[in-house]
Amino acid sequence: MPGPEAAPTAARVVVGVSGTPGSLTALCRAAAEARQRGAELWPVLAWQQPGGDLGARRATDAPLTADSWERLARRTLVATLREVFPEGPGVPMRALLARGTAGRALVETADREDDILVIGAGHRGQLHRALHPSVSRYCLAHATCLVLAVPPSPLEAELAAVHRRNLWRLRLDARHFSREMTPTPPVA
Repeated sequence: MPGPEAAPTAARVVVGVSGTPGSLTALCRAAAEARQRGAELWPVLAWQQPGGDLGARRATDAPLTADSWERLARRTLVATLREVFPEGPGVPMRALLARGTAGRALVETADREDDILVIGAGHRGQLHRALHPSVSRYCLAHATCLVLAVPPSPLEAELAAVHRRNLWRLRLDARHFSREMTPTPPVA
């Protein structure tokens, strides 16, 4: 006689959250996927103390302890979720903090074959690629589930351009804004 069957676990949509514009776009897409599939939304914020665990052991007089970094990560996660979902995501959600690198934390969380892992796949220059390993490449190479790479919002490139202009104190050419903002007269 067979034993009692385990209750089926809910489908999960796991998404990396860091507060960057690309992660916000991925979070919105993940929530839409979760709603469409009737799945739980699992936003994950991976955090790591500067220097990693080795740096934490060496620096006994460090201004911020691991507990401080974890509290900061928790505040970032909560603030990001409140910003994106002021009324809630509309699906069951289980937000997680994971200590470690983002790629590894996401792949370890999305460990079921029927999970969906949603990641932001932003535009990255050669210098950025050389200095920072790609979370999306890591996830695509190591995940055992379906991975959905979300391209950045078209507004993200414009926002970055405005940020660069502000950083270099360059004037912003607002002529096209005035053309777009001028109401067109009604046709009689």
